[in-house]
Amino acid sequence: MKIEKDTAVTLRYKVADANGKLLEQSSEPMVYLHGGYDNTFPKLEAALEGKMPGFQTTLDLQPQDAFGSRDESLVQTIPKTQFPPGVKVGGQLQGRGEDGQAHMFTVMKIKGDKVMLDGNHPMAGKALRLSVSVMEVRAATEEEITHRHVHGEHGHHH
Repeated sequence: MKIEKDTAVTLRYKVADANGKLLEQSSEPMVYLHGGYDNTFPKLEAALEGKMPGFQTTLDLQPQDAFGSRDESLVQTIPKTQFPPGVKVGGQLQGRGEDGQAHMFTVMKIKGDKVMLDGNHPMAGKALRLSVSVMEVRAATEEEITHRHVHGEHGHHH
C-alpha cells in the first residue's frame, strides 16, 4: 500500500545533528497518521508521499523545518523555593511561558537558590539529519482519522 492521506505509517528513524552525530534513535517503531494532521514534520510527509514499505531516505532539516528556532523568552530563572523538594537537573515539568502557553520545561542548572529552566525543545535551533525507513503502511481507521492520530500499538494511547 502507498503512503497517502489517511494512512497509518510505521517508521524506524534516526536523528543526527548536521555533522552526523547521532542524537536519537527509535527503539520501537513510530507510527503516525499521514495527511497533514501535524503528527510529524511537513517536509517528512512530503518526502514519504506515495512511497511504499521498504522506502528509505535521509532528510537534512533546518531548525524551522524540525523543532523550530530557540526562543530565549522560554529560558527562565526561578527561585528554588517555588519547586518541590528533590528538583534535579534534567528533570521536566509543565509550566507556562511568558506567552501564556503551556510548555514542558527542562531543569538546566541549579545554582544556589536559583533554578534555570528551558522551555525549548532540546533539539530546537538545531539543523537535523533525519533518516527514516518505512516498515508498514495501512489504511487508518475512521476513529483514527476523526481523532487525527494513530491508536494502538506504537501509536497514541488514552
